[in-house]
Amino acid sequence: EVQLVESGGGLVQAGGSLRLSCVVSGFTFVDYAIGWFRQAPGKEREGVVAINLNDGSTVYSDSVKGRFTISTDSAKNTVYLQMNSLRPEDTAVYYCAADSLITSGLTIATMLHYGMDYWGKGTLVTVSS
Repeated sequence: EVQLVESGGGLVQAGGSLRLSCVVSGFTFVDYAIGWFRQAPGKEREGVVAINLNDGSTVYSDSVKGRFTISTDSAKNTVYLQMNSLRPEDTAVYYCAADSLITSGLTIATMLHYGMDYWGKGTLVTVSS
């Protein structure tokens, strides 16, 4: 069973930083892609960043490019999202998601746009002005 558990959310002032973690289990790390998505109150879900765990390629949304960085620790089955220079508009529930690179046949850019098959429960990030 694929499981994803996020942590690391909280309250931070504008300009500050947070690091989110996503511990994954139930699948072979290098066969999957992982994405971070977010949903602010009253807004649609937005894809933030996705990573191909097989070749390490990434795709970022324009809204976070240069400020957020995704990284992995395969020994810990963990994917991180380092968020710097946070802005009030980054306030949202952040979700970690996963999809199979093999069965989906999709690029990570497509996954980031349309979503992935497996989801965590989310962690709330609040950025105060």
